[in-house]
Amino acid sequence: MIKEESHVESDKARAARYFNRDLSWIEFNRRVLQEAQAADTPLLERAKFLAIVSSNLDEFMSVRVAETREKIKAGFMQKDFTGYAPSGLYKRLIKRISEMVSEQYKAFREVSRQMGKKGLVFLDYEDLNATQRKALDTYYHDIIFPVLTPMAVDQSRPFPLVHHRYIYLAVVLRRKGDRSDEKPYFAIVQVPSNIPRVVAVPRRANSKNKHFILIEDLIKHHVHTLFSGYIPESVHGFRVTRNADLSINEEEAEDLLEEIEKELRRRRRGAPVRLEVEKGIHPYALLELQTEFELFDHVFEADGPLDLGFLSSFADSLEGYSHLRFPQIKPLYPPELPLREDMFEVLRSRDVLVYHPYESFDAVTDFVLEASEDPEVMAIKMTLYRVNGESRLIPALARAAESGKQVTVVVELKARFDEERNIAWARKLEKAGCHVVYGLVGLKTHAKIILVVRHEQNSLRRYVHVGTGNYNESTARVYTDVGLFTSNPLIGEDASGLFNEITGFSAVKQLQALTAAPIGLKPKLFELIRRESEHAKAGRPAKIIAKVNSLSNQELIDELYEASQAGVKIDLIVRGVCCLRPGVPGLSENIRVISIVDRFLEHSRIFYFENSDYPEVFLSSADWMTRNLTRRIELMCPVFDEGIKQMVVDILQLSLSDNVKSRQLMPNGSYRFVTNDSLSVRSQFEAMKVTSWKKELPTTIT
Repeated sequence: MIKEESHVESDKARAARYFNRDLSWIEFNRRVLQEAQAADTPLLERAKFLAIVSSNLDEFMSVRVAETREKIKAGFMQKDFTGYAPSGLYKRLIKRISEMVSEQYKAFREVSRQMGKKGLVFLDYEDLNATQRKALDTYYHDIIFPVLTPMAVDQSRPFPLVHHRYIYLAVVLRRKGDRSDEKPYFAIVQVPSNIPRVVAVPRRANSKNKHFILIEDLIKHHVHTLFSGYIPESVHGFRVTRNADLSINEEEAEDLLEEIEKELRRRRRGAPVRLEVEKGIHPYALLELQTEFELFDHVFEADGPLDLGFLSSFADSLEGYSHLRFPQIKPLYPPELPLREDMFEVLRSRDVLVYHPYESFDAVTDFVLEASEDPEVMAIKMTLYRVNGESRLIPALARAAESGKQVTVVVELKARFDEERNIAWARKLEKAGCHVVYGLVGLKTHAKIILVVRHEQNSLRRYVHVGTGNYNESTARVYTDVGLFTSNPLIGEDASGLFNEITGFSAVKQLQALTAAPIGLKPKLFELIRRESEHAKAGRPAKIIAKVNSLSNQELIDELYEASQAGVKIDLIVRGVCCLRPGVPGLSENIRVISIVDRFLEHSRIFYFENSDYPEVFLSSADWMTRNLTRRIELMCPVFDEGIKQMVVDILQLSLSDNVKSRQLMPNGSYRFVTNDSLSVRSQFEAMKVTSWKKELPTTIT
């Protein structure tokens, strides 16, 4: 009995120190939902935020919730460091997700009403006039009907494979002439994913409105054309989310690329973890679905269209509605890198910092393009984690290899949900003659680094780009990230050593400037945090500012708690998951945590350590999560140039000054908008407004 009481007390103590990672993530997605609910967010942007909530939740269900379900099935009862066992956590997750989905669809109905007022109207088939019906009937018979495949479910025809995250229709049928008390028939129809989901409806006479209908509504109305001799009694949409995590034994895999391709095929048959159905689904259809997918405990009922992710492409496709969007931003080309001038000549004399999306990603692309065409460049080495479909980097690397340069590309095949694209890039690069490496066994290569080796005056000089974000031109327009160009010899030598370690059998060497996970990053961070504690104890200036996407590593959190108790002032800008509980007397009263959710996705990882008036600043690819610190190849790069160091401090200070889109994490786990008597500062918009942010941002750490 004494042991049980002690154990319960231990769980309470842990809960008082930490927030659970998955519950914290739900709070992050709720902040995204707030942007969709906000009346001051432009209308089409509200629709896109609703789509982001959906896509975020899809990934969360298929990875995190799936993992929790697997633990429950395996009888795993051990509690995590936040005091939650899988069964108890699962119940709380489902409850909070259900509440959030309900809020999401309420927001969708409001956004739909507001779009209707602006002339963007979604119609049901019954709302169409005769002319519109005729046009859409023709569209159905000519375009949709030939693609559809009705799939009956009975004793001779087992339940067909239902693909991960596709929309299907569950159809309950009765044979013509059957009595109403006879058992109905059941079939499913997949809604085609290769036909646009939103169909434009012909404009009505004397109407300025634009009308639209969803493809599944057209199919529902015409579903009788698929089942001659039967009467459709009920037609409702459903969608299944499956466990999408790959399970790969890298040590035994003879060919990692082939093994991942096999796993991608298996992903289609992953264990179901979520069943979404349209509101009002027939009880017989629901029972058939629950029985097939073995999901009896929780079903998510959507009071609106399934998968609101379509709203993003819909909002982007509309022309002439700029007043319903955020103002366009035209990224500046970095002024330190004048166009049509030799980039390497500039970098020989100075380092250059680029801040995306306010400054153009073209600078990074041009770095690789110039290197690929420069006859003095001997080698190009680069990591690729997530690359956009139309990337100009891939052809540039291929041309460089074809011209005889040594080109090495570390392609991360296990970048979740980008595996197929990365496999395609890997094959294309290999065909062009590039050395393609898939990283080290058991580790994801998440570092973002480019190394260019150039022959100059009878010697070789190294040029390096280190970034906080992916080499992806598309996301660089909507993610905030920073990148550093440098020809610093120490960083260049470290970059060479890192690539040699990844591609060959080189032993881990002592890096001079860079710090890399999984070996050195966590100890280095501990060293820096503890140094601030010593400064604070001695009465010297001590402060930590860290900007990350997530903070969930227990050891690192405990180090921050100890620093807070030593008197170190700590400001954390954590966009998403935060397991640290701030503002707790005697534990973390010197720690403040804010989260900024706005037009752009805050993605940069930046660390500042006061160091008794000799501040050190670092850029990194790593979040403060266990996976980043122990199971990935990550980089942390120091900023040596004093001017650039101040620029990075300016970026941090601008985020800390935000009192419009910044929410502060409270000790009880809730987030409250930051409000104060200062002039309104919306950090992302302030960064957009300045014509040269490098000169005009505030420059004082407070």
